[in-house]
Parts: sequence; C-alpha cells; structure tokens
Amino acid sequence: MSHPSTFELLALHALRLRGMAEAEAVAQRFGLDPAATEEFLRDAEARGWTQHATFAGTGGWFLTDRGRAENEHQLKAELAATGRESDVWAAYHEFLPLNARLLKACTDWQLTPAADGRLLPNEHTDPARDAGVLQELGRLAQELAPLAGKLSSVLARFQGYDTRFAEALARARAGQHEWVDHTDVGSCHRVWFELHEDLVASLGIDRATQP
Repeated sequence: MSHPSTFELLALHALRLRGMAEAEAVAQRFGLDPAATEEFLRDAEARGWTQHATFAGTGGWFLTDRGRAENEHQLKAELAATGRESDVWAAYHEFLPLNARLLKACTDWQLTPAADGRLLPNEHTDPARDAGVLQELGRLAQELAPLAGKLSSVLARFQGYDTRFAEALARARAGQHEWVDHTDVGSCHRVWFELHEDLVASLGIDRATQP
C-alpha cells in the first residue's frame, strides 16, 4: 500500500523542490490548502526552517539550512516507515540512464554544432533536429510512466511526475518551445529536475559522491 506523507513533510518538501516560491506555488505542488500552507511557512520561519526574501522585484519562501536538515530527517523517517527502501533504490538506479538521456536531449535542444565544431545556440531553424529531440522526449515519457508507478506504489507523493512530463511534452509538440527546457514553467526539464531532486532527497544521497 502506498504511504501517504504528512502535511508538514509535503509543505517543506515542496519548498525544497521549488527552490524559492510564494506560498500559493508551494501549496500547488502537492495540492495543499494555500491558507494552511502560508500559516505553516510562517510557523516554520519561527522555528528557523524557512525565510522569505525579495530580490529583483520577485520574492518567495526558501528553506534555510536547518529547514533542509529537518526535511531530510522527515524523509528518512518516512522511507524507513515504508519498509521498502530497496524498492526506491532500485527505481533510482533505473532512473539514472534515463537521466543521462534527458540531459543530452535538453543539450541538443539548446545547442547545435557549427561546421567548425563549435556549439552554438539552437535557433530552431532545423525542424528535423527539433523533431528528433521531441521523439526522444516521447520515448522518455513512455519509460517514465512505469518508473513513476513503481515509486508512487511506495510513496504517494511520487504520483504525477509522468503525467506532468507528458503534459509539458504535449505543449512542446504544439509549438510552445519553452515547455521543453524553461525553468519558469512546468517544462519537461523542470519536471525531470524535480523528480531527480525528489529521489536524491528521499534516499539521502550526497551528490558529491553519487549522481
């Protein structure tokens, strides 16, 4: 049976995945109540877990080092409670080769080789090249679906990564190129980045020693 996460864990974890965001965006990540999320973030600020800041006309909440440590403590306890840590590790090892392909696809989308071997910004003037990248993203979407299913069978909060990726890909195929790799929308790259961060955080992986 899939393990449901607590509200507190989801709120902190959503902030980690978002990086910096206002309460409404934090709440949206896991379908939490916006008012309750705002109240929690303010309570968490009093505990030293979160801070709110503004920069260059934008603002948002972010995790402090203490908040990040608390989130990791909660994630570790949650995974231990499932008794299925080995299943999440197995899914992570399935994810790694897909991750390498995703990174290459995004690089191919962003850059194109010049005649002299240099890599130049892709101006998207070669429909065949762009179509090849979208085809690869489509293959990745198909492989992501069963992987997301395995993860969500352990922890319910892993639900939706595959559908979000597929929705972003559909927008990209419809000509909205920003839905491939932009970070200010729920693009293929943004969804994938969150999944990678979710796995790393859930398993307590030190990126200095592992991918």
